[in-house]
Amino acid sequence: MSPTTLLDHPGVSPESTASRSFNQEDFNTYVMNTYGRFPIAIAKGEGCRLWDTTGKEYLDFVAGIATCTLGHGHPALAKTIAEQIHQLHHVSNLYYVPEQGELAKWIVEHSCADRVFFCNSGAEANEAAIKLVRKYAHTVLDFLEQPVILTAHASFHGRTLATLTATGQPKYQKHFDPLMPGFAYVPYNDIGAIQNAVTDLDEGNRRVAAIMLEPLQGEGGVRPGEVEYFQQLRQICDQNDILLVFDEVQVGVGRTGKLWGYENLGVEPDIFTSAKGLAGGVPIGAMMCKKFCDVFEPGNHASTFGGNPLVCAAGLTVLKTIEQDHLLENVCERGEQLRSRLKELATKYSPLFTDVRGWGLINGMEISADSDITSIEIVNAALTEGLLLAPAGPKVLRFVPPLIVSESEVEKAMILLDKAIAKVKG
Repeated sequence: MSPTTLLDHPGVSPESTASRSFNQEDFNTYVMNTYGRFPIAIAKGEGCRLWDTTGKEYLDFVAGIATCTLGHGHPALAKTIAEQIHQLHHVSNLYYVPEQGELAKWIVEHSCADRVFFCNSGAEANEAAIKLVRKYAHTVLDFLEQPVILTAHASFHGRTLATLTATGQPKYQKHFDPLMPGFAYVPYNDIGAIQNAVTDLDEGNRRVAAIMLEPLQGEGGVRPGEVEYFQQLRQICDQNDILLVFDEVQVGVGRTGKLWGYENLGVEPDIFTSAKGLAGGVPIGAMMCKKFCDVFEPGNHASTFGGNPLVCAAGLTVLKTIEQDHLLENVCERGEQLRSRLKELATKYSPLFTDVRGWGLINGMEISADSDITSIEIVNAALTEGLLLAPAGPKVLRFVPPLIVSESEVEKAMILLDKAIAKVKG
């Protein structure tokens, strides 16, 4: 495709995109500067491909940061949203919402959860989990006046004040103190650190009420949890009346080759959260829990937009499509292909890369700490080649394509990545 104008692309007309008149200067004048944006504006998507406002085509291995589960413009999702918006899109939770009940039922029947609370984002889902832990500590473990939630170094749980505090990365917390009380941090995949923290914090009216972890750390460098660590963790929680909370905002909904990330570890959490991929890009968040810790009552927590008919219909379509189209099989096969090809590139450019790791279609490629090259340099080079990637820290490239990605698209992405790496190395 000639990168002249978006309107040269079949199916794109002046009526189908308002981005045709995009003006970056106006954008920067009126929109708060909270993102380090790449110098392109996306106007159209189809499957695993995107086009910017000049008409240039890209292969999308970002998927809205692990969000566009079915890619862009998926017929089933588009049909559901169109039909639902004509029927009913929002009424609030003052009334029963049938679509919400259907989605909750599907999730419960396909997970270890018994109850579901719907909101709008991953941060909100994690906020709900934190509130549930605290109420459980005060009402069920009523001797806990100062419940503590353990989280991991290099974790990421959101950008609200409580989830920012839960996030074990000081760079995100800078200038936002005073932070929320009631959190402590331990190294990831270190069971000794957990045991010591549980013992050390058990004093006076303070005690560990929950341990909140990602089954695989996404923003922390695409670092998978170790099976033995999480199985020992489950035992520690059972022995000490500690709730085990999993943040599955990035790894849930088929991203790892299993429907839920915890299935890779052989343990069940008491509470877990989901968001990004749950409705394929339509904003939704969910906090799931087992019946014994479902202590919320009317008035304890709420969300105006959470679980409205539109997002729940979209979420149900995404989950049913994953099931009906056997997308988990595709995730496993394409994930193995991707990691194999990434390892080939790591060998070709040795010693630039030191590790390739991940589950399913969430994978990381780590750059040597001794190299002056950063992940953002390779991401920018890939952008010019027509491949969209995202960093997971300064030294890790992240690969999270839509779950529908094909064998040929993975191969094309690796060809483009090869060119990008060669360009950066010079």
